[in-house]
Amino acid sequence: MGVVNVTPDSFSDGGRYLTAGAAVEHGLDLVAAGAAVLDVGGESTRPGATPVGVTEEIRRVLPVVEALAARAGVPVSIDTTKSEVAAAALGAGASIVNDVSAGTLDARMLDVVVEHEAGFVAMHMLGTPRTMQHDPRYDDVVRDVGAHLRARVAAARAAGVPECGVMADPGIGFGKTLDHNVALLRALPELAATAGAPLVIGTSRKSFLGLLAGGSEPHERDDATLATTVWAFEHGVAMVRVHDVASSVRAARLLDVLDRATPAGTVAA
Repeated sequence: MGVVNVTPDSFSDGGRYLTAGAAVEHGLDLVAAGAAVLDVGGESTRPGATPVGVTEEIRRVLPVVEALAARAGVPVSIDTTKSEVAAAALGAGASIVNDVSAGTLDARMLDVVVEHEAGFVAMHMLGTPRTMQHDPRYDDVVRDVGAHLRARVAAARAAGVPECGVMADPGIGFGKTLDHNVALLRALPELAATAGAPLVIGTSRKSFLGLLAGGSEPHERDDATLATTVWAFEHGVAMVRVHDVASSVRAARLLDVLDRATPAGTVAA
């Protein structure tokens, strides 16, 4: 899943693709690099981010979604917590809603997803982007996040989203400390089993990677991101959400070759 941020303040690339034309070209570049899905967002969800109104968020994302849905040749996801934004984007050609609140911040969200026969990514977040990193605490982060994902996946299915149309995201960095993030990555198979849905993981360029492997600037964390991509795929994750698509695609292709190799070293068809 390639990230297309149509924002002035996203932590990694805020402002680089703020115009519709730049965002569309970036999305097409990500598809050329091998992205299977494009995730378009018009509101930063970095820690402490300032909320964006519905009208402004729609203004940012709608022309980008419309153009990419027509030209990219891959599904387009809308990254939003607002049902009105989701409805506008789905009407413009998006086919997935990626909601960092898992539908808890807007009571209409799941209804909109069902009305448009869209897919849904339910993510765990503690609090809101403005508050989530204010001393996050859990009794047991793996158990607590898994239970939340299971409940939100069940809510989506109860609302009418098909079983095959729901994915779960443990929300790395969304109301988690370094230790919480590492514990969740260590427990990916358990989380997938508890959630009862395929997992999406988003570690790309996040600050905890800098603490673990170095890199004060987001773009300096691509190697560490790639390590988590390989770890995620090797531990059963279905999709990774990344800024640098090309390296993750190359890693996935190599893992596929190794998975299909015979004891003699040849690759099975």
